[in-house]
Amino acid sequence: MPDLLDALLERLLGLPSSTVYILVGALAALENIFPPVPADTAVGIGAFLSHRGTVVATTVFAVTWASNVTAASLVYLAGRTLGRQFFTGRLGSRLLNPARLERIEQLYRRHGAWGIFLSRFVPGVRAVVPPFAGVARLGVVQSLVPMAVASGIWYGLLTAVIAKSAGRIEDVVRLVGRLNWVTLLVALGAGGAIVLAVRRRRVGDLSK
Repeated sequence: MPDLLDALLERLLGLPSSTVYILVGALAALENIFPPVPADTAVGIGAFLSHRGTVVATTVFAVTWASNVTAASLVYLAGRTLGRQFFTGRLGSRLLNPARLERIEQLYRRHGAWGIFLSRFVPGVRAVVPPFAGVARLGVVQSLVPMAVASGIWYGLLTAVIAKSAGRIEDVVRLVGRLNWVTLLVALGAGGAIVLAVRRRRVGDLSK
């Protein structure tokens, strides 16, 4: 693995900064369409390259954020306009049966902006948030604002930590993994706290 990362680093160091920005931005965008794309690692490597003077960390963040939010917005709009038609069709209903689709829509409507915001910090889940927010026909502002804020926080944190703390290319993968775990735990904790607060409020309202 270290040899592979070193070889990748040497290749990237030989590229113009504009090409590096394009690659990082493209991977950050593709994550919303094909979740297995290693967007976090690509952004981390981009931030690491700021040590070598190849790129500027703040520009890596700006390109990443803009690309990710733009792609998420387009996927949301596709889900809003075409998603329900697809999932109620022959192929879509095989991938996701109507009962499960209805359950997902109910969850999105119930948790709204907070659910979208926290879900965007969960690895593997963040990519499916935009299309199903669209399928559930949540409002544009209600959907895109929390997506954009969560994306800004996540990629800002990722870029800042790696740009300041990664001394070797191997540190990038380690730090990306740690940050994913930390944000996952924080998101789950915050989500649990919100659910508990809502339940207590409902119990209080019923007791009045």
